[in-house]
Amino acid sequence: MINLQKIEAISDFTPKRIKKYLLIWCNEGEISLVVDNKRLTLHKNQILTITSGQYHYFENVSEGRGYVLDFTLNYICKTEKDIELIFQNSLFCHFDYNEVISINSPEEIKTGILKIEKELREKPFQYLDSIHARIELLLFEINRSKIANGGEIWKPEALFLQFLEFVRNNFEHNYSLKTIAEQLKTSELKLNELAKKHAGKTAQNVIYGLLISEAQRILQYENKSVKEVAYNLGFKDPYYFSKFFKNHTAMSPTEFQNTLI
Repeated sequence: MINLQKIEAISDFTPKRIKKYLLIWCNEGEISLVVDNKRLTLHKNQILTITSGQYHYFENVSEGRGYVLDFTLNYICKTEKDIELIFQNSLFCHFDYNEVISINSPEEIKTGILKIEKELREKPFQYLDSIHARIELLLFEINRSKIANGGEIWKPEALFLQFLEFVRNNFEHNYSLKTIAEQLKTSELKLNELAKKHAGKTAQNVIYGLLISEAQRILQYENKSVKEVAYNLGFKDPYYFSKFFKNHTAMSPTEFQNTLI
């Protein structure tokens, strides 16, 4: 549900993915890590967010101090307002975008994390509700810093975010847009409207983009054949999957794997 770990206590440096959302805070020094295929470095008073399902691993934590806070979507998103907050301004972005954010009021972050650490350690009455509120305050502070530093304001609607989450949690079924709309109790027209508004493309093309990102993760980290990847993503025909992949990336799945060697 929720966990807090000190950076200096990290001992596992192998690539991993978890169904949680991660907030990494550098309090001192420098922390380097890889998210999917991107190498990132955090310096003092900087924060990085990682979306559920992204592969990540730490490369060097010996020169840094800070915390890794992780939580499940079910825990943090109790209302539509919550889900809009967590994804506001691309803090936890579904589109393979991870940004190192400099914090203008680091004491607010430090104090908030230390209070969460105390709540988790002592588990007082309603501590989970208290931590939920404290995480929201952290997100407010991160958003304020991002905007103050020139970041654009992006306020996606809850239904669009639920659409993204549904797609990412059901790749193996390869649902049609019509089925997804039915599952979300909305219409294809509404999903297309939201996709155009928040992503600048059709809902179907949003699905294709999420599929390609997932295919790249599996090809890079899971040591599976192209055929296995195709079946994992709901493609009945591996040849069609390879053609689909090449149409969107200009290279075949095998060529993509070769670029990683």
